[in-house]
Amino acid sequence: MTSLNHESALKLLDITLKPSGAIVQSAIGDFTTEQSLQNEIAVLRTGGTMELYRITVEEDDGVDPTVSLKLVTRMETRSILRCMTVVRLSGGGKRDVLAVGSDSGCVTVIDFEGGVGTVLHNSEFGKVGCRRSTEGQYIASDPRGGRAILISAVEKRKLVYVLNRDSSGKPTIASPLEAHRSRTIVLDVVGLDNGYDNPIFGVLEMQYPDMDGLEDSGGAATVEREIAYYELDLGLNHVVRRWAKNVVVPKSNVLAALPGGGDGPGGVLVCGENFVEYLHETITTSNPNNSTQQQQQRMVCAIPRREIETTRADGGSPKPTLIQNITIHKQKKRGKFFALLQTELGDVYKLSFLLSSERDAVLSMTISYLDTLPVSKDLNVSKKGMLFASGEFGEHGLYQFERIDIEGVTATITSRQTIAASAAAADSSGKTLEDSEYEFYHDERSAIKLCLDIESQRESGDGNEENNDDGTKIPSAVFTPCNKLKNLRKVDALQSLSPAIGIMVGELAGGEVSPQIYTLCGRGPTSTLRILRHGAAVTELAVSDLPGTPGGIFTIAGQSTSDSTTPPHDKYIIVSFKDATLVLSVGTTVEEVKDGGGLVTNAPTLACSALGGEGTDGGIVQVHPGGVRHYHSGSAKQWHCPGLSRIHVASANTSQVLIAFTGGQIIYFELDPHSGNLTEVHNAELGVEVCSMDLGIVPAGRTRSAFAAVGCRDNTVKVLSLLSDSLLIQKSRTVLQSRPHSVCLQRSSEDIWLTVGMDDGSSIRVSIDPITGAAASGSNQRFLGAASRDGTAGHGGFPTHDGIALLPAVDLAARCYHRYGDDRSAELRPVGSRRDVPGGVRAGGDCGHGGEHAADFECGNPGESGGEFQPALRGSAVYAAADVSAGAGGECRRRAAAVAGGVESDHNDYNADGKQSLGFDPTGKQTAKKKKSEDDAMDMDEDDDVDANSEESEEEEDEEVQSRATTVRGPVPLTPGTWGGCIRLLDPSGSGCTSLDVVELEKNEAALCCCSVRFHSRGESLLAVGTATGLIPRGAKKSQPVAHIILYRVILNGDRLQMLHRTKVEAPVLALAHFQGRLLAGVGGTLRLYEMGKKQLLRKCEYRSLPSVIKTLQTAGDRAYIGDMLHGMHFIRYDTVQDRFVSQANDKTSRCVTCQELIDLNTVAVGDKFGNISILRLPRASDSGGAPANPTNSATRALWESRQDTTPKLELICNYYVGEIVTGMTRAALVAGGAEALIYVTITGRINALLPFGSREDTEFYQQLELNLRMEAERVTGRDPCSYRSYYAPIRHIMDGDLCDAYALLSADQQAKIAEKLDRSVGEIMKKLEDTRNGLL
Repeated sequence: MTSLNHESALKLLDITLKPSGAIVQSAIGDFTTEQSLQNEIAVLRTGGTMELYRITVEEDDGVDPTVSLKLVTRMETRSILRCMTVVRLSGGGKRDVLAVGSDSGCVTVIDFEGGVGTVLHNSEFGKVGCRRSTEGQYIASDPRGGRAILISAVEKRKLVYVLNRDSSGKPTIASPLEAHRSRTIVLDVVGLDNGYDNPIFGVLEMQYPDMDGLEDSGGAATVEREIAYYELDLGLNHVVRRWAKNVVVPKSNVLAALPGGGDGPGGVLVCGENFVEYLHETITTSNPNNSTQQQQQRMVCAIPRREIETTRADGGSPKPTLIQNITIHKQKKRGKFFALLQTELGDVYKLSFLLSSERDAVLSMTISYLDTLPVSKDLNVSKKGMLFASGEFGEHGLYQFERIDIEGVTATITSRQTIAASAAAADSSGKTLEDSEYEFYHDERSAIKLCLDIESQRESGDGNEENNDDGTKIPSAVFTPCNKLKNLRKVDALQSLSPAIGIMVGELAGGEVSPQIYTLCGRGPTSTLRILRHGAAVTELAVSDLPGTPGGIFTIAGQSTSDSTTPPHDKYIIVSFKDATLVLSVGTTVEEVKDGGGLVTNAPTLACSALGGEGTDGGIVQVHPGGVRHYHSGSAKQWHCPGLSRIHVASANTSQVLIAFTGGQIIYFELDPHSGNLTEVHNAELGVEVCSMDLGIVPAGRTRSAFAAVGCRDNTVKVLSLLSDSLLIQKSRTVLQSRPHSVCLQRSSEDIWLTVGMDDGSSIRVSIDPITGAAASGSNQRFLGAASRDGTAGHGGFPTHDGIALLPAVDLAARCYHRYGDDRSAELRPVGSRRDVPGGVRAGGDCGHGGEHAADFECGNPGESGGEFQPALRGSAVYAAADVSAGAGGECRRRAAAVAGGVESDHNDYNADGKQSLGFDPTGKQTAKKKKSEDDAMDMDEDDDVDANSEESEEEEDEEVQSRATTVRGPVPLTPGTWGGCIRLLDPSGSGCTSLDVVELEKNEAALCCCSVRFHSRGESLLAVGTATGLIPRGAKKSQPVAHIILYRVILNGDRLQMLHRTKVEAPVLALAHFQGRLLAGVGGTLRLYEMGKKQLLRKCEYRSLPSVIKTLQTAGDRAYIGDMLHGMHFIRYDTVQDRFVSQANDKTSRCVTCQELIDLNTVAVGDKFGNISILRLPRASDSGGAPANPTNSATRALWESRQDTTPKLELICNYYVGEIVTGMTRAALVAGGAEALIYVTITGRINALLPFGSREDTEFYQQLELNLRMEAERVTGRDPCSYRSYYAPIRHIMDGDLCDAYALLSADQQAKIAEKLDRSVGEIMKKLEDTRNGLL
């Protein structure tokens, strides 16, 4: 196994294991076809990935429709994606394209016709990079015909592009038109629906005064936000600032355009704190005389508030609620539309409009509380009633509307109530409405007072007729969020690890061959500790107990129709045992077929398949040791073995059967298409014992498979012809290094692939010529495990099944494997399931098994990793974790496995006791009890109904509970420096990670780090935790937090934590580490060594010469490796003789270190907050030397001493720009026998590996391949790959693996061109790429 400290480790290859899960922006539209009905979602992910998903609805008889998100295509851009907008070009039918803004200095137009992304235009407009004055931060398009798009910078600059089509119908883009405005900050842009008049764009901006204006005003000038209309005059071909109006909603930040041009009144919605404002050039409103008048004014509506915010137990003034997301959805009926709003707390509201009879004016607005969802970046509503919420952190959910007409049913506030309250405030102040409305809407107490006034009116019963035209009772203006959805239901989700702040790789579960990846993810109530297992993502559909260990599993597909575009579903599952066969029927449930369905049940099944082509039913064929059984139309026909012979190996497909006897005789059967009988066609003697065979899947449009693969005991695999003119004639022979345990033939669009599983635990993949049957000279070999392999093809095969080409190579010892992709880009990945597979398996379709139970799996989207996602830890973000050995010391010796300790902290949040004291109840049980206590106690019938309903709710199915579950953010503290946190003890062994104990921290105390330490004076491992009380992260210099180091002991058989003592320190502790039987702590900018004491830690030695704050800390031998928050890495050596720290070397570059990992004693990998990974090495001359540091900083310096820093500097070995903040890294091997690599995780949940090259040949190969692909690979956004990877510093000695993998996506001519330059064949390059990845995975 290649080691990272090898000389070749100076050159590394970056390989993506799991792509980023965070979404920058999402949009819904019709991208691939005109009939998608806005069921396709385009997303921009961090890391430069663009993806397209389709909402699919699968309907089964008697079963609720299954809604899911299916990946259509993925594009790697190698750039920073910033914004996008949907453009429907005129003359292109009812299909959309995407306009994307990035850091490339270009606006990119992409078309996804047919599910393939094609770049239409890359129009360059400025410099490369993300600057406040460079366009690309905001983008909007004309909603009618896509005639123009506006792309804007944060400050000043705005460009408008005119889109059109040429005479051939190809989309064109004109030169940009400037719409700049100096001293202007842009907050949001939107395209207005203006019919087919000149396109108009709405811009939310604020103009700051120049320096002269600031001096005239004494340095304090009020900057107001305003909405401005920019009109593109298509006739004169220029842009003018048509209209502007100040907004009164405080902290306005987001815009949305109302439908216009005959479908609505037009105009924009402006959202900010507590209120929503509707603005247009002219707004039609009704006066007290019920007549209408045209006047320029605004319409404002307040949002309902949480009840806990209006009646806070702490008596403080509530924090304003900021609306950060809005979307407009047009309904089928013309003139019908509504808006969805979401606040920073996650509460979702529906905004409905009362229009005039001509649909050209808004008369009033109504805001009603819908549900509470995790905070989202975007809300997208499809025409089929689906809501896609791209989460700001955590997963991205797809929801189905259960009810949308909620006005008056839930908490509701109207614009009339808001305007009336504003007018009443103006009357009480004696000012005009125009003068007082600014003060009213900017007063934080106005919205709360409005809600309280509405509640008091409801209680008194006054004003019903005044506020509601129909005379109904005024609805409530406050609500209590619940962790159970009432109007929405989750149907699917895209998993995401964002934000991921730590990673650890190890086999802690016990009983598994490969290690697990533990990541710390989430924020607030969505925090989780997730256990990832490398492999394909699968969903377990059903589990059935079996009477014994099965020897094989087969699936029988149902009858397909000729016009069907998808493969038929499996109808039966055949389970073979040592001396029996079990037949299961698949429907809404999996049930046993009592009579066996016409099959032999008292003997094992060697092969089984449904017969018949497309649209025909040929029955079922079963091969058992005694013969071949054909069951069709209620009758069975049996072919018996001659004499005492017994069938040893067999294979079958929809029209062919091949059997083998002991000694090497094989017999071939075919299905007669006219009579429907299975007839013996030919037999042959191979002269060698047969141990495996496969016929493959019959290609579409053909009646038989052309070849059969036969594995023999002489360590060879023979390819036999099944054509009538050369029946059972050998076409090729492949020599193996071990006995072929199983063989599998799989046909792709161009070739036939032979996969062989061998007894030594490895598999090979060989290309077979589809015409001659000749085997290629080269083969791809991979070690899968210390056991033999079975290979079989799923019924999907090629063409793909659900977008995935399946070739399960089944692990007989530990895991199942699936092959994804096609002949140009195929990947063999283990199934991400923990179910053991101790016996032989022949999985058909999507079925596998393990132990004495059968499990049905559904494969997820390609590229998704398998894993087990644990529930929320307790509502606080996970900040750090450490292993605590529970196998030694005290009462922990009885536990054989290790336990893990973790700390959780959330800023700007209360702890559990604080939330309870404020009355926060996300379950809604306390609110229900309160309402019940207010009811008449004599109404016994109503109480009985409540009890009955509660009993029924407890009996809901688990799936329904999961689909209704959501997270609720607690009340927001009023003062900074408020923290909530706890310390948790976890047991990672078994099927999942179990929480053993939770220790609540004190009020406003945050746990910042933890580690496992074993002192010389104690014979057990302790958990050391660094905490701080009253810490203000963004004002650390002004705040004076109280910091402690707390020691905990694991007791009660490793199930509980017991605090030993706490030691007060002068600065927050951000890093702890075990060091030579003592505790090494980074106390602010001081490195301090502690010894165990009876009442507190005892200070033994310290080092005060670090420039800033210690962020990361690792130890090895007598060295400490310190990552400074602002000034890079420092190597410190501990002198045991003089009991002092000596500085060996430091970083010559000021890096903002976020994580680090030791590669060897002299080398360390570092991640910084700008997204770079650097590998630093100690100079050879500094290995044993170093400059001693003054521990007290009080000694005097001689006059002749130089002021220059003489400390040796670390050498930069490698540098690479990742594109995201690296938050954790570790050195590990992902599979048994695999190569060791540096595994790192980013803040957005991306997991990559830096793999060292094992030879100079590999290094030169990837260098030349990457160099050629930088020129040949498609630049989606126009960004140069080398420039992107050198964002802050030149790339050095690290190759981009994703760019190298793009070789498989090139055309055949481009592949041949690059292969010629590398003096290799295309097949050799593809094999090299696959072997490199297989070496890691």
